[in-house]
Amino acid sequence: MHLTIASDPVAVRSALDTVLASTAMLGLGDCARGTAEIVLAEVLNNIVEHAYARTTGEIQLRLVPKSDGVFVAVCDQGRAFPHEQLPQGILPVIDVDAGLPEGGFGWFLIRTLVQDLRYQRTDTTNHLSFTLLTDAEPDSVH
Repeated sequence: MHLTIASDPVAVRSALDTVLASTAMLGLGDCARGTAEIVLAEVLNNIVEHAYARTTGEIQLRLVPKSDGVFVAVCDQGRAFPHEQLPQGILPVIDVDAGLPEGGFGWFLIRTLVQDLRYQRTDTTNHLSFTLLTDAEPDSVH
């Protein structure tokens, strides 16, 4: 499956609905489908909010079913990650008296819920890929 998504929240929501209903996701169990929705929403919304901040563009999304899950490749021509490296995904410090912080959980979740996470910047294009496992039961929190 291959989709081209406009870099806006409404297009991302529509694309998520399309992806979750696609044949590429048929091999995933209920838990894995929930994981896929969380991960894809985080990745795509991060691209809209950060890579394409103050500008517009397209997001290319490719899904390839595999024996152990679904390979996902995402490309965009937005801004690169700082130092062309993925965020570490360390949980923010939580002050129980102050409440939960607004952000900081996304990359922790992504790193915890996928396999074979890779990022590369080539010329003006960000390339992110990972595998969503068929049985997405995280065995530990890193």
